[in-house]
Amino acid sequence: MPSPLFSPIRLRGLELPNRVVVAPMSMYSATDGCAGNWHLQHVAQFGLSGAGLFVIEASAVSAEGRSSLRCLGLYDDACEAALARVLEYSRSLGVCAIGIQLGHSGRKAGGRPPWEGRAPLTDAEGRWQGIAPSAIPLAADWAAPRAMGPSDFQRVRDAFVAATRRALRLGIDLVELHAAHGYLLHQFLSPLTNRRDDAYGGSLDARMRFPLEVIAAVRDAWPSDRPLGMRISATDWLDGGFNPDEAVGFVRAAQAIGCDYVCVSTGGLDPAAPVPLREGYQVPFAARIRADTGMVTRTAGLIVHAQHADAIIATGEADQIVLARTMIDDPRWVWHAAEALGVDVAYPKPYERAKARMWPGAALTRPHETAAPSGA
Repeated sequence: MPSPLFSPIRLRGLELPNRVVVAPMSMYSATDGCAGNWHLQHVAQFGLSGAGLFVIEASAVSAEGRSSLRCLGLYDDACEAALARVLEYSRSLGVCAIGIQLGHSGRKAGGRPPWEGRAPLTDAEGRWQGIAPSAIPLAADWAAPRAMGPSDFQRVRDAFVAATRRALRLGIDLVELHAAHGYLLHQFLSPLTNRRDDAYGGSLDARMRFPLEVIAAVRDAWPSDRPLGMRISATDWLDGGFNPDEAVGFVRAAQAIGCDYVCVSTGGLDPAAPVPLREGYQVPFAARIRADTGMVTRTAGLIVHAQHADAIIATGEADQIVLARTMIDDPRWVWHAAEALGVDVAYPKPYERAKARMWPGAALTRPHETAAPSGA
């Protein structure tokens, strides 16, 4: 039987050769929002990994929307030019399809990178005030954001559209909007962070109004033959927070205005939320959303084994598998998964000698995944 994980999938005009997606992973290695040499190797490395799609990390649509001073952006000409350099280099090597995740951090703006503890910046370090649906700080040691007013809504929508047009000029294949992990659009969706009493707060219909306005504006700016998707957190893992029932309603509404897929994650709204980490812990949320909406669905979260990933696709729990730290740990995961599932995938020509059938070392390093090689 052919491997479901290595079967093709089509999203509008984009044909992908398999169901593996390299997740957008924040690198905290940009300068003034601009990609640098780190991104040259990062995009090229994972673009040549054998995955069907690589998604560039969450890129802020405005300088204020960065979650740290080192976050990538796509909000001015310098950001666009820097990313163009990275893409030109990567494409010269023959990388896979490339998408980009666009977002705004809202109340999470102005923190330190993970290796510095994610604490908020001080005034001396250049702290700035974030914006959010309501003036509720991320944590006790964070300053309260400013609640968004009428002019902010238009400004942020316009920023998403402008970044989308930059992505189009860069030749990006797919755009994904970040409505997960406690970023601005997620802050609107959750009743824990959205306590507005106007048209943008209260009921689910009101809380999802602004995210849907952004999706509609981006869809209008993005070509009809290119896919538009979103990442959501299907639960906040907190009582009274955004929940799977509401996630289904939001996905249905987004689908109706031209959203093509949903990447289902969880959490991120509150750093203290009790997330029950275990292998494939987010798969049931993706499975429910896919069953209830029919939307093309991606799943992520502690998926590390090829057979597990293959079974998720085979059983219809999700349409695509999104890998992040799994790929950092093993950038050749796709090749090894193909070996384990009996699939022959193309390697870059200079690396073909590492295929199991050509390299005796494969059976030694992966004895439970590879057959004995036929020759050296």
